[in-house]
Amino acid sequence: MTIRDVAQAAGVHVSTASRALTASHLVKKETRERVLAAAARLGYRPNESARALTTGRTRNLGLIVSDIANPFFPPLIKAAQAHARVRGYQVFVADTDEDVRVEEELIQTLARQVDGVVLVSPRLADDVIARLGGDLPFVLVNRQITGLSAVLMDVAHGAVRAVEHLAGLGHTRLALVCGPRGSWTSAQMRRAAGQAAADAGVRLDVLGPNAPTEQGGIAATAEVLRTGATGVIGYNDLVAIGLIEGLDEHGVRVPDDLSVIGVDDTVAGRLNRPRLTTVAMPTAPAGRTAVDLLLQTLESGEPDHATAQTTLATSLVVRDSTAPPDQSRG
Repeated sequence: MTIRDVAQAAGVHVSTASRALTASHLVKKETRERVLAAAARLGYRPNESARALTTGRTRNLGLIVSDIANPFFPPLIKAAQAHARVRGYQVFVADTDEDVRVEEELIQTLARQVDGVVLVSPRLADDVIARLGGDLPFVLVNRQITGLSAVLMDVAHGAVRAVEHLAGLGHTRLALVCGPRGSWTSAQMRRAAGQAAADAGVRLDVLGPNAPTEQGGIAATAEVLRTGATGVIGYNDLVAIGLIEGLDEHGVRVPDDLSVIGVDDTVAGRLNRPRLTTVAMPTAPAGRTAVDLLLQTLESGEPDHATAQTTLATSLVVRDSTAPPDQSRG
């Protein structure tokens, strides 16, 4: 079956049938429904290769993450892929392994194969991302750059809630284990946690940069202990789990001797023992929203969409890794 067969069955011109299937907002609702019904009845499937040659569009999207092994990313990837598929797009996923050189190479490579790219927690400098975004529609997740649309998770609010939670339990000396250099999330946490600590009248030692991994948490353990903190906030759940492991090796019990909070609310944190108190991040909604913003730009062609920004709420989930401080310590 061809588009001509669909047009004949629906009683419309070939160009109208084509618009109904590829740019439905340009066709009256009744006409669109008639064309879609004819296409379904005839079993018509568009030839995407031919369409790409005609329209210059591949109907493919790129999604680049900094570490696909981090349990934070899979829910976002799955949500983005499923949401794009419903809209008739496929998603190519790529992993930079926290390497800015790889990140830039992947963007340049995908630019030849996709219509737009979602960059999740990119590490490249702002000017590099802005330059690359000049040739290809971008949507950023957890990064703000003027002129590019973004989906932000309100990690600042989460950091404030984490500090307030620990201060409310009676902790007066806290530590924040930051993530990698160039991380927008780490910068937001540092600023918000610092202000919250000052407001609560507690001391906050900021440590880092650190690798955003379990090993990064283990490596930061000795420095955390040197601060004398009784409560610590990790950059993410993996870092927090690494801290718990490292503290155990030093004979420090969580939460009896030291309370630990993570960020992300991943499966790993829920399965850990003690179960991890954490800031829940809206990863699946972020994936869907990023696809929506990207497709708005692609399908409307309006430059105003390039500056769209959405902030998604976060929340503190209290489990077993936090408790009042041991008054016998120190």
